[in-house]
Amino acid sequence: MGRLLNLVTPLHKSTKRDYLARMVDDKVACMVKAKEYEADYWDGDRRFGYGGYKYLSGRWKPVARALIDTYGLKAGSRVLDVGCGKSFLLYEMQLIEPGLELVGFDISKHGLASKLPDFKGSLFRHRAQEPYPFGDQHFDLVISLTTLHNLRIFELEAALKEIERVGRNKYIVVESYRNELEMFNLECWALTAESLFDTAEWIWLFQHFGYTGDYEFIYFE
Repeated sequence: MGRLLNLVTPLHKSTKRDYLARMVDDKVACMVKAKEYEADYWDGDRRFGYGGYKYLSGRWKPVARALIDTYGLKAGSRVLDVGCGKSFLLYEMQLIEPGLELVGFDISKHGLASKLPDFKGSLFRHRAQEPYPFGDQHFDLVISLTTLHNLRIFELEAALKEIERVGRNKYIVVESYRNELEMFNLECWALTAESLFDTAEWIWLFQHFGYTGDYEFIYFE
């Protein structure tokens, strides 16, 4: 197993959430809509997902800088983002180090179509649990932020094994909980999650599926 990192948590904590309001707002119907992962999920009403996921200059810069520094990325380094969404994080990495070879994929047509015009990386539509069209250790770094918990456990195994296979270094972020309150809040808030595990269960799964990279948990406190 790799390291437990703290790169995304500060950004995650900057957003306030009303957990009970989401739970009682026809949540099952909202979950069905959110799992389409299209316009309503990204840019529709907040009850279906992000409620308008717009590019805010510099918002992802601290995470981009931390990834570049932590993994010693430089011009020519290859990076894959599994579940890249609108690719804003990759774009911030491009701004810091323009020579990076950046690749991302997502299942959302709307997300991929919303990339910034100046983004020079390569994006394509693909599922995280399906075989990746790359050779072994093709990438210097493979990242996946808040995507893998949206997979069922057998899909999670497939995705982790592909991430392990194509990346020299790996870093993933999943939603988790450490106590009953955080479990309740996560159950209230999550619209798309299929795998809801506490931290010990996640670590056991990582080891069981042969994942050796770094990881981070985000909590709903």
